[in-house]
Amino acid sequence: MRVTVIGLGFVGLSLTAFLSSKKINVIGIDSNEKKIENLEKNIADFFEPDLITFLRKGRKFQKFSRTINSESLDSDFIFITVGTPLDKKDQINLEYVKIVIKKISHNLKKSSKKVNIILKSTVVPNTAMTIVKTVLENDGHVEGKEFEVISNPEFLREGSAMKDTISPHVIVIGGRNHKVRQNLMSFYKSIYPKNQEYFETNNTTAEMIKYANNAFLATKISFINSLANICQKVPGTNVDDIANVMGLDPRISGLFLKAGPGYGGSCFPKDVQALISFSKSVGYDAKLLEAVQENNQKQVLIISSILKKYLRNLKGKKIGILGLSFKENTDDIRESVSIRLIEYLIKKECKMFVHDPKAIKNTKKIFKDKIKYVKKFEDVFNMSDCAVLMTPWSIYKKISSKQIKKMKKQFFIDTRRMLDINDKEIIFVSLGIGKDE
Repeated sequence: MRVTVIGLGFVGLSLTAFLSSKKINVIGIDSNEKKIENLEKNIADFFEPDLITFLRKGRKFQKFSRTINSESLDSDFIFITVGTPLDKKDQINLEYVKIVIKKISHNLKKSSKKVNIILKSTVVPNTAMTIVKTVLENDGHVEGKEFEVISNPEFLREGSAMKDTISPHVIVIGGRNHKVRQNLMSFYKSIYPKNQEYFETNNTTAEMIKYANNAFLATKISFINSLANICQKVPGTNVDDIANVMGLDPRISGLFLKAGPGYGGSCFPKDVQALISFSKSVGYDAKLLEAVQENNQKQVLIISSILKKYLRNLKGKKIGILGLSFKENTDDIRESVSIRLIEYLIKKECKMFVHDPKAIKNTKKIFKDKIKYVKKFEDVFNMSDCAVLMTPWSIYKKISSKQIKKMKKQFFIDTRRMLDINDKEIIFVSLGIGKDE
């Protein structure tokens, strides 16, 4: 058994690590020369728990390359996991997918073997049929004879990618040909437990399922954040208690009901916006999803309003930010609310002191020397007038009222409600917990 994985980002590399650890031969392809060089040395260009462990475990079964060639196509399955960012019009950019398909098409002319193309990249409905299939057919290739296209979306969460790859809650297999779908399912059944959940459908529905999932989860987050903002203004209310009771209702569940400063990352903001744009292209105005995005964007203003309330004038204030990644256990700062908050406060002429266990390197690429980077989170309190806890890294549970008192303003905002501090000598604000003035 041999597979090819094209695109070694978050999804592709997690898949490569897992499959190779199962003693399946994997050809991993990425156009980034430096990335390939590092992977040969078991070095990843992003942080993900357990990823390196699995890469090392499967090292004998890995081969990395920058190019798609005839050898790449001599595999049982070709997984496409390239990025699909938004373009300047907030529409999904399928350029990387098109480039890959064109290269597959070119090399397919030299091959006598039928290729099974498994599209795992997040793409809008009809991509498999109107982009992948059309490109190949326009080049003279025949579906069913020379190629098959299966839509197989992933549901990985950054920070738990290996866990989700090893134990997916469902494997969705979308394709026109039942036999081809069953071939992919047989492959998965050879590496997953007997109780693994599968769902078969067509390509277009499979593509829509991924967007539906992410859009709904983003909606849950925005909903609970809205409740937290209401609770903030109502003395005695606690959004965590409300969320816990809501989560006991089997119709709702407690997943993604943890209020915070807003969602970020490479998926939710991009995918919700892509679905909004796609909806407009088919003649539907997705007002609900627009409201979800708008609500998420406003979370920065909610935090800044609390800062203004207690600091009055932001100009010249020294503000510490604890946590830069969009969530814990990752170094990803894409669409991070922390980054947007820092940008806002810089415009207000604040002096910023920031800490994160993993995301400092990526943050420096954006702000360079405009802000101060702190190695130990404890030192943030020695340098700042006040501080905001943004990302729920476990190390921040160690923060004490004694440390907060070191700050000139003795003012702290906990956007994640990680801390239980009752000290009347300091100003401690837990986002989503209403306090008496």
